[in-house]
Amino acid sequence: QVQLVESGGGLVQAGGSLRLSCAASGLTFSRYAMSWYRQAPGKERELVASISTVGGSTNYADSVKDRFTISRDNAKGTVYLQMNILKPEDTAVYYCNLKYWGGQYWGQGTQVTVSS
Repeated sequence: QVQLVESGGGLVQAGGSLRLSCAASGLTFSRYAMSWYRQAPGKERELVASISTVGGSTNYADSVKDRFTISRDNAKGTVYLQMNILKPEDTAVYYCNLKYWGGQYWGQGTQVTVSS
């Protein structure tokens, strides 16, 4: 059974940093590209960042470029999202995502709240 478990969310002041982690189990992690999404209250879920299977290629939403960094450790089966210079508009539930040929898996989400 595939599981994605996020951790690392919390409350932080504007300008601060957080690092999210997503631990995957039940699959060969290194075979899959991974992504982070977020959903703010009253808004649609949006793609934040994605990373290729060996980490050689990354992509970011314009709103987080130069502030967030996605990385992965295939030996640990974990993908990370380092978030710096956080802004109140980054407040959302952050979700880990894995896509495969037949569908996708989501984690349960972790809340990030940035106070002004």
